[in-house]
Amino acid sequence: MKRQDQTSNRRQWLSALCLSWLAWCVLPCVSMFAEEAPPNIVLIIADDMNWDDCGAYGHPAIRTSNIDLLASQGMRFQHAYLTTNSCSPSRSSILTGKYPHNTGAEQLHWPLPEGSPTFAAELRKLGYYTAAAGKWHLGDAVRPHFDRIYEASTAGFVLPSGQNGEAPQMVAAQPSGCEDWVQALEDRPRDRPFFLWLASLDPHREYTRGALDPPHRAEDVIVPAHLPDTPEVREDLRLYYDEIGRLDLYVGRVLEKLAEQNVADNTLILFISDNGRPFPRDKTTLYDGGIRTPWIVRWPARVRAATVSNALVSSVDIASTFLEIARGSSTSPFNSEGMSFAPILSDPLAEHRKHAFAEDHWHDYEDHARCVVTQRYKLIRNDYFDLPSTPSADAGRGLSWQKMLQLQSAGQLPPHQQGCFVAPRPQWELYDLQRDPGELHNCIADAAYQTTRDQLTAALQTWSQETNDYLPTRRTPDEFDRVTGEPDASVRVRPRHSKIEMFGTNGKY
Repeated sequence: MKRQDQTSNRRQWLSALCLSWLAWCVLPCVSMFAEEAPPNIVLIIADDMNWDDCGAYGHPAIRTSNIDLLASQGMRFQHAYLTTNSCSPSRSSILTGKYPHNTGAEQLHWPLPEGSPTFAAELRKLGYYTAAAGKWHLGDAVRPHFDRIYEASTAGFVLPSGQNGEAPQMVAAQPSGCEDWVQALEDRPRDRPFFLWLASLDPHREYTRGALDPPHRAEDVIVPAHLPDTPEVREDLRLYYDEIGRLDLYVGRVLEKLAEQNVADNTLILFISDNGRPFPRDKTTLYDGGIRTPWIVRWPARVRAATVSNALVSSVDIASTFLEIARGSSTSPFNSEGMSFAPILSDPLAEHRKHAFAEDHWHDYEDHARCVVTQRYKLIRNDYFDLPSTPSADAGRGLSWQKMLQLQSAGQLPPHQQGCFVAPRPQWELYDLQRDPGELHNCIADAAYQTTRDQLTAALQTWSQETNDYLPTRRTPDEFDRVTGEPDASVRVRPRHSKIEMFGTNGKY
């Protein structure tokens, strides 16, 4: 009996010793993981900036030293796409993690409906302090999802009524929209992780001189092939460059403040644009000038510097990615239609999507189209192909479009620059982005691309079914003249009515 007791005691002693050893070896690791601070998240959204209009993506003249610094210290994505080509619908899609036709806010200036789930609200549940500074453009229903909002004047993106017979212009008192970004960082509580939605007005029109000192020069301008190379177009692009340069200065101030607060290493910054440049055949189209975006992630604690990913990503993926990073797990009750790209941040060679999808809806003028894109090909379906691809009204009042109108009237505009005037236009368009990055040669009837055409058509059909996409039963009237860009007072009302006010539903109509 005594020997049995000794044996039992020895076993208990060995067991206790093993448990102590395990606790000494393992528990510090568990504790270190558990106590690791959740990352801060900063989303910087440019307003109407083309994907390659910065040094990080190869532009040799636009002064973007701070955006370029983000890329040199982080990861640059080469194939990033937005879900739509228009300002507020793009932002609503990002915030909800849903495709525009499922947000109830797919047309320009439609607010997000009551009850819309957002990743900002989910981050608050996880203990994050959430703030938005700059352009809002999301409506009132989701304001409570942020602890604080520093809202830029809507005069920078909503055309006001002219006074004393003068032509109205979209010029805000704080023209960049970035003026409160640093203040938002100053005001945040220091005992909580934070999420900041930093949304600029740059480089949205209207353009005025003096945005950047010294300004860009006419000889700095690279005119895209779909625009005529004239002094008027060069001046229009030069002013656009200046607003990108001004935006870059504010990006630099955010980086400086994060460093000053000693939180830069564990802060993930994602820099994107809401849609492409506000010029004819860019913004409001499904060409790369409308839906392709710069996409740069800097997170020193996790992302290796100077890395490049060729993975295909979509802005509908942002919500699920941020929530996975905040939770430390891919498990989340948030119902996103996107898929997290978090694994790419640790492995830039990782694959992500086979296809990305984008939508075209009413933006000043009626239109409806869909597209599917891979790293190499793009298929566009124009549903209202009887209508011309009219530029947004702000671009329509700009120097470039006015010059194009003159050249078209004089018969001096070459065929590859007449796309915005064509009606009816092709119902289907197929582009080989590798051979034809300017998307000037429609391959839809080319037998060499039949297999690609069939594969992309099937992918678009499957996506339409899975996301319950639909063709509206009614068209929305234009609010501006398609030639002059002037507002139609018989149709235009501000603030614009919501979808449910216009059509009696936030869904299919």
